[in-house]
Amino acid sequence: MSVRIALVDDHQPFRERLRALLQRDRHIDIVGEASTGYELLELVQATDVDVVCMDIRLPGMSGVQTTRQLLAMRPAVRIIGLSAYAEPHYVEAMLDAGAVGHFTKGDVGDALLRAIHEATRAQPRFGASVAAPGAAVGRPAESPHGAFDVSPLGPRELQLLRLIGAGSSPDQIAATLTIDPAMVAVYRRNIVRKLNLGDDGALDGCARRWLLRSG
Repeated sequence: MSVRIALVDDHQPFRERLRALLQRDRHIDIVGEASTGYELLELVQATDVDVVCMDIRLPGMSGVQTTRQLLAMRPAVRIIGLSAYAEPHYVEAMLDAGAVGHFTKGDVGDALLRAIHEATRAQPRFGASVAAPGAAVGRPAESPHGAFDVSPLGPRELQLLRLIGAGSSPDQIAATLTIDPAMVAVYRRNIVRKLNLGDDGALDGCARRWLLRSG
């Protein structure tokens, strides 16, 4: 039985390249294409879809937001994220929204075909350029000065940590950093993982202590 697929990307030349790849597989049936999340949501109301190849950066409504709304409507649909970027926060945002895998657009090839047939929430599939997210749980790593070591964090994560320590709400953080509010939760999880905090509940207190010590 064929896998019914919808393609979502606002860049038509890439959609054409992706369509050409998928058409090599006689067990794949491309049932629709969309250039925005809104178009996709309309499509799935009229068409049965098994798998969606979803661009993350879409006009109007992001691929992360579209993924959440689509799965609320059609929980059985499997969504594979596509992006020009392989940064962990993009990957984790899609997985958190319910996707079953993530590929960069440069990774599109036979591995994506296998993911379309095999990927599940329990066994997600990733492109060669994408590191599968992992969580390290334990005690916070401490620096020689007694404060927890923030060296694993990138500049953006440090900005977010400072705002958390100052007591900013997620909406305030999103506005200050001009990011999607959904990304604040993703950054928080990344910080928790990198600092070995164990759970999200420990982050606020640690951020306040770090801010007091660092000035």
